[in-house]
Amino acid sequence: MGTTEKAKWNLDASHSEINFKVKHMMISTVTGSFEKFDASVEATDDSFKDASFKFEAEIDSVSTNNADRDTHLKSDDFFNAEQFPKLTFESTSFDGDKLKGNLTIRDVTKEITMDVDFNGVAVDPYGQTKSGFEMEATINRKDFNLTWSAVTEAGNIVVSDKVKLIANVQFVKQ
Repeated sequence: MGTTEKAKWNLDASHSEINFKVKHMMISTVTGSFEKFDASVEATDDSFKDASFKFEAEIDSVSTNNADRDTHLKSDDFFNAEQFPKLTFESTSFDGDKLKGNLTIRDVTKEITMDVDFNGVAVDPYGQTKSGFEMEATINRKDFNLTWSAVTEAGNIVVSDKVKLIANVQFVKQ
């Protein structure tokens, strides 16, 4: 039996973004992003079913548009960018709607499932074949040893345990 050739797709970083959202004091939502990240996909066809996805983000590139908060996120209270410089994800299965895989933050790896909207394949004006995906998952940050917590005098939790992960990514077929 022959082995099916897999096409390699590399991230088009200029048309991609990785964000997260978390409730602050349970009354508002703060959005953050990773400015430096990379991803790739290997797929047997343009349906991407059973494709293999890999992703990594540099923790030191986290940005919430607030320098003090970003410094706090990079500290040992949260990501500990010095000791754990990357966040990684490697898929274990993809059925076209659900992407399962292992997310590693700090020294903890857990399986997560992302809801995926596959937006299709198109050829750009330069003849490059591209694919687009919108992915979303909710994790509990404490599962990944992001355990810092504080409570206001009124009893409000400062940072929610639930974090929404959002990846809007475009890939270029190699």
